[in-house]
Amino acid sequence: MIRFRFELYPLDEVSPWGGDQPSLHWFGLTEGWYWLETSGQELLRRTRLSDPHPYVDYYLARLWEDLIVLTPEVLVPVPDDLQPFIASHRAQWTCDPLEFVEEPDERRPDDGNADVPDHPVVTAAVWHGEHHLDFGYLRNPPTLRLWRTICGDRDEITLDWRHEDDGEIGFTADSTVRLSLPTTAYLEAVHILDRELMDAMGQRVEDLEHRGGLPGVDIDLVDLRREHEDRRHWFARNLDRAPKTDWNAVRQGARLLLGDVPTGRHLHGPGNPSGT
Repeated sequence: MIRFRFELYPLDEVSPWGGDQPSLHWFGLTEGWYWLETSGQELLRRTRLSDPHPYVDYYLARLWEDLIVLTPEVLVPVPDDLQPFIASHRAQWTCDPLEFVEEPDERRPDDGNADVPDHPVVTAAVWHGEHHLDFGYLRNPPTLRLWRTICGDRDEITLDWRHEDDGEIGFTADSTVRLSLPTTAYLEAVHILDRELMDAMGQRVEDLEHRGGLPGVDIDLVDLRREHEDRRHWFARNLDRAPKTDWNAVRQGARLLLGDVPTGRHLHGPGNPSGT
């Protein structure tokens, strides 16, 4: 029902980093194409490209890193009363969360406002944002959000895709896609991406060790092997991470952002949970 697909550039076609002293490392060696297959659609397949690989052309390491950081957040079930908020989009909010970000206290240059809790609007917006798969490194990026819902015997991940073609950058998928899939299917897809990328990069490291590197490119083969062996454990370590959420603050901020209560700064601010 869902798969993260990719192809790596042939080793001799990977672009070295740097100018006069070109070099490559693990991240740079993941240059390739990637896309997402789900429910008969290919998300991240570009329009206006006649290339045999009409997909996002970037480093697989970025997608992989973002996914494994995102997944622990995605796996935390969203409470029933926060479903309308998690399903909302920023354009629907009644205010800009940045209006509620506290400015640093210039009178306290040592730690500023480090001990002052964020306004609930900021807390809620950050929590909402933690369900976004980041594509901000692309031109005219799509938004892709994922969240978990448990209702009775149904345990599902909602996938929400949105993109507006700007006349230059477009994708073949519908401009809005929202679908649900079993949580087990999502987790399996991330596991498969992790395994396939680690296998592909393991083979790439072996090829470079056998070849002694690439002509004219600085590659520390010992460090490359060390980094690869370390990255093989990143996903498992991230799954052990338990996100901490201030649900009361998220609920207060969500009500403000959805317009259930007025958005005045004095309402539910730090140190004033009652709003009086």
